Amino acid sequence: MAAMTASPNLPEFLLFIAAICALALLLVLGFLAGRAAGRSEARRELPDIIEGERNDAVRRSRAVLGGLAAEQLAPWLPGFPWDPTELRFVGKPLDFIVFKGASRGEVEEVVFVEVKTGSSAPSRVERSLRDAVLRGRVSWSQWRPGEIATTRS
Repeated sequence: MAAMTASPNLPEFLLFIAAICALALLLVLGFLAGRAAGRSEARRELPDIIEGERNDAVRRSRAVLGGLAAEQLAPWLPGFPWDPTELRFVGKPLDFIVFKGASRGEVEEVVFVEVKTGSSAPSRVERSLRDAVLRGRVSWSQWRPGEIATTRS
């Protein structure tokens, strides 16, 4: 008959399993504690973050609205250098085209005007339009329905 022998490593194995279980429990408890701390911090700080974002959005909105109002009112503001009767509002990609001299019956100059307020900067399209005008890449074209457009520089 074969003799039954108890494994001499059984207590060490049980100790190893207990250590693994304890480590797993510590990891789970650490995760849960960290998550609770993060949620608590978010609850404390989130209202301030939201308030700051709202204030920033309102500030930016006011700046945009102020700029749009200034664009429309510019011809009647002190210091505007052109006769308001000689300009046409375009809006995009520039604000006005001035037909200098048109009120006297003969256009002597065409001026492209972009109104900027505060620290606003020209957009990429506005800069490219400015560069095209300054480089003389401006032409005249007349078109009638049914005809091919003619262009003269």
